[in-house]
Amino acid sequence: MARLIFVTGTSSSVAEGSGTWVGISGLRDAIVALGHEVVMVTPDDEHTTTRSRIRFNVRIRKTLRSIRADAIIGFDLDGVFAPRKGALHVAAIKGVLADEAKHEGGIERLALTIQARLEARHVRHADRVVTTSAYSAGRIASFYGIDREKIAIVPELIDLDAWDRALAGAPREQGPPRILTVAHLYPRKGVDTLLRAFATTPRDAVLRIVGSGPERERLEELSHTLAIADRVHFLGHLPFTALAAEYRNATLFALPTEQEGFGIVFLEAMASGLPIIATRVAAVPEVVSDGVTALLANPGDESTLAQLLETLLGDAALRKRLGDAGRAHVARFAAPVVARQFLAAIGIT
Repeated sequence: MARLIFVTGTSSSVAEGSGTWVGISGLRDAIVALGHEVVMVTPDDEHTTTRSRIRFNVRIRKTLRSIRADAIIGFDLDGVFAPRKGALHVAAIKGVLADEAKHEGGIERLALTIQARLEARHVRHADRVVTTSAYSAGRIASFYGIDREKIAIVPELIDLDAWDRALAGAPREQGPPRILTVAHLYPRKGVDTLLRAFATTPRDAVLRIVGSGPERERLEELSHTLAIADRVHFLGHLPFTALAAEYRNATLFALPTEQEGFGIVFLEAMASGLPIIATRVAAVPEVVSDGVTALLANPGDESTLAQLLETLLGDAALRKRLGDAGRAHVARFAAPVVARQFLAAIGIT
């Protein structure tokens, strides 16, 4: 049995930490289920800022020296100041912060840029680097100046048993066709493009947006400008059971993101048997397959996106074919499968 330390300054509140905490906690649970021990080192405060995250990393240096472990796994920039001797040091990069910063503006871009400098130091000093997609591996090599061949790729995972239980327990609801999107509302998620495309879809469809973030107010204003506010439901952050109910009652899932290091929400949609509309960008084509599990448009192409929405809304057979293929495809991302891949990537059997 191996003993691992997981270091993350990401908030355990999904509303604060987006899908990152979901991926980290899911990996922890899957590794523990395989018979290993995982010690979590996290901040006391769930609300994470750049300043608090730096303080967290400085403060935990003594803690990490005192815990016996076979490996220290620091996620993203966290663990940057971990001891360099003793346990294997792994930098596990969930989202390439320098890449995310390119797609943001203002204070959010400044914060990501500062964090990216620490993430760069982390990957350069780690014994091993693991990330979730070939796209992210290329971005790490380009932005942070390390050899691409030194970066192992292990995808995100999903607890299919938990999703099956939640979906089975969610009540069926009647009503108009539902387009579902789930995202932390940053500009790079492309939800504004989705709203513009949705404005041309049949009047009986509704768009349900799960998630919070700095773009929410602007997106709500845009829905009023487009005269679709009565058909767009901003639901904010939802607990797991309510989220599963949204997936179960959706007609299709759509997220025209402009940058994605992986996209756990695509796994959730496939686990729910939903057809997907997404973009041909970043890591998305590594997660879903155009014409097989999803229909893809170019980022920002609201005209094509509108056509894809109308096509899927009007073709039940196509929806079923894509949804069934997604449900079969998502099995390769099942928690036990990916946990074993992760352990193999860091040399633990």
